[in-house]
Amino acid sequence: MTASTPFSKILIANRGEIALRVMRSARALGYRTVAVYSTADAQARHTLEADQAVCIGEPLPRQSYLDIPAIIAAARLSGADAVHPGYGFLAENPAFAAACAEDGLVFIGPSSASILAMGDKAGAKALMRAAGVPCIPGYQGDDQSAGRLAAEAALIGWPVMIKATAGGGGRGMRRVDRAEDFAEALVSAQSEALSAFSDATVILERALIAPRHIEIQVFADRHGNALHLGERDCSVQRRHQKLIEEAPSPAVSPDLRERMGAVAMQAVRAIGYEGAGTLEFLLDAQGDFFFMEMNTRLQVEHPVTEAITGLDLVDWQLRIAAGEPLPLRQDQLRFDGHAIELRLCAEDALLGFMPQSGRMDAWLMPEATTASAGGLRVEHALRSGDEIPPFYDSMIAKLVAHGRSRDEALRKLRHGLADAVALGVATNQAFLARCLAHPVFAAGGATTAFIPDHQAELLAGLTREGDATGHQRAAAVAAVLLHLSAETLGADAGESNPHGLAHRLPMLQRFDLGAMACHGALMQQGPLQFSTRLDDHDSALQVVAHTVMAGRSSAGSGSAGRSRIVVDGLADSAVWHRTGATLRFHFAGRPWVVTDRSRAAANRAGAGASDGKLRASMNGRVVALQVAVGDTVAAGQPLLALEAMKMEHVHTAPCAGRVAALHVSLGEQVAAHRVLVEIEPALPAAALLAAELPTASGSAAG
Repeated sequence: MTASTPFSKILIANRGEIALRVMRSARALGYRTVAVYSTADAQARHTLEADQAVCIGEPLPRQSYLDIPAIIAAARLSGADAVHPGYGFLAENPAFAAACAEDGLVFIGPSSASILAMGDKAGAKALMRAAGVPCIPGYQGDDQSAGRLAAEAALIGWPVMIKATAGGGGRGMRRVDRAEDFAEALVSAQSEALSAFSDATVILERALIAPRHIEIQVFADRHGNALHLGERDCSVQRRHQKLIEEAPSPAVSPDLRERMGAVAMQAVRAIGYEGAGTLEFLLDAQGDFFFMEMNTRLQVEHPVTEAITGLDLVDWQLRIAAGEPLPLRQDQLRFDGHAIELRLCAEDALLGFMPQSGRMDAWLMPEATTASAGGLRVEHALRSGDEIPPFYDSMIAKLVAHGRSRDEALRKLRHGLADAVALGVATNQAFLARCLAHPVFAAGGATTAFIPDHQAELLAGLTREGDATGHQRAAAVAAVLLHLSAETLGADAGESNPHGLAHRLPMLQRFDLGAMACHGALMQQGPLQFSTRLDDHDSALQVVAHTVMAGRSSAGSGSAGRSRIVVDGLADSAVWHRTGATLRFHFAGRPWVVTDRSRAAANRAGAGASDGKLRASMNGRVVALQVAVGDTVAAGQPLLALEAMKMEHVHTAPCAGRVAALHVSLGEQVAAHRVLVEIEPALPAAALLAAELPTASGSAAG
């Protein structure tokens, strides 16, 4: 079929920066745009910036952005005649593509038949084998019994990968290194797959040791034309989810690129594909590559391909969906320089990359230019004061740098990341900076084992033990900012400040800088000149600029500002926001969180989980409940799992004992720090006071 399918108004069935990205290209081609939004996103940027917007319901109990009837109804209401699914789960849902076609809507993506063929990992592997595409050995059978799967895993050999057949984004994926761990990992993977995709079916694959994750971007039209746009290296991952991507891959030679591209074209032609897609491969140390899966959509990391080709891939999607032929032939493509992208996520790297939600008090992204012109490209959908809800993916921004060489792109990306200000919700900003600075990544040697192999040293740089000088400088700045922001808060409240500029007596201070307790004194030596002694370390500081910003905290009692501070002779800038006893500031390329305890008793008793109360580590929904009142539990035993931002997080018993009370039920949405389970400890009270057992494990989710 070569008939054209014209359209004029596009409904974008996604949210956040994805929706804004599609809007940008759609408007450039003259299309009107319609956003859909959940009640949690009523004031989100994508909702407000689209030409029209339709509410599609509450975020829970059903995922509104995955509610096909609601989205089709929104298209009818708005008069949209085309639907772009973004690059989330709906983009790979054959039922959604079919529903759009049945309603007379142009689906901007491949046919439902292509999505169905490649969306099921087991079926896709069978198709690829038939087309001569190399695949990883494994099991894709219909028998999903635990016994059969365990037996097949043993035949494949350890380590083995468990993967949800309908999966994506690392959900429903587990690596198992020992036979005795298989049963528990299988239950966890199937549970997560059922929750994310309503399908618990899994396949098994031999786990390659420290491979590269390489993907090939492909396009095909309905006129029989197809091409590939080279490869992207997506090896830097945590929880089987990508963090840093680049194009081209440091590990792919021109000859290997040609061979992988040819295999990708075999796959595209084997299924009569139309639209944008990505073939994902694992590349081993010997240069052999194996097909993993095909994503029948545009990827989050597509900007790095745009940067080195100078093309707009969403523009191509829209043209192909309207029936136009591909704009270029394979031999007309040109690749220029190198591009690297990183994903800034609302997550705490020191807590197992646990997703975070809440209000982003200060959000200032670096000036964005065109990445393909050699600058920095920033994709995001946040503003200062926006709420990050707990229902969606944790990625909140992408930073993409393009340079004539990999070193130049890396240098620009490190600079841009250091300038990004995100205060109010914990992010992985400092962890990403450590990754970019690591010699293995800097040399282009990162494999999928990069974060697991180097995690200890990457995380150590975020703590006082790993960066003593950085923490000492930040502590001195925190002391001064606590004083200056207290003046602002006092002025807002109409109070006189006991620490005015004429004050000359030492001001005793006690505060926490992240997990580090600090105590000492601040002395004002003159107008905006200070000295500090904190934990026996002395610093001299001068505030050379101090501006209180307009647009105070919407919570009503906050203040914010910018300050330029010289610390022991070295000047640096700080952006800060304070609400009550909490000060957040961005300094020396990373965010810091301070809790002022100067006026509070230093009472650490009960700060841990040794009271027998299991508390929620974040906002989330109870998706598994594994105990009942009266059960006897061991310390560290899994009790329940919360789902937040598409991830499951297992919460374990803080101590051994008997379950005395359950305060939640399956499916219930809970707030961070809420008491979930109470355990009557088996240990005597004196021993409990000394115990320091964790209240929740890091995510085991993919």
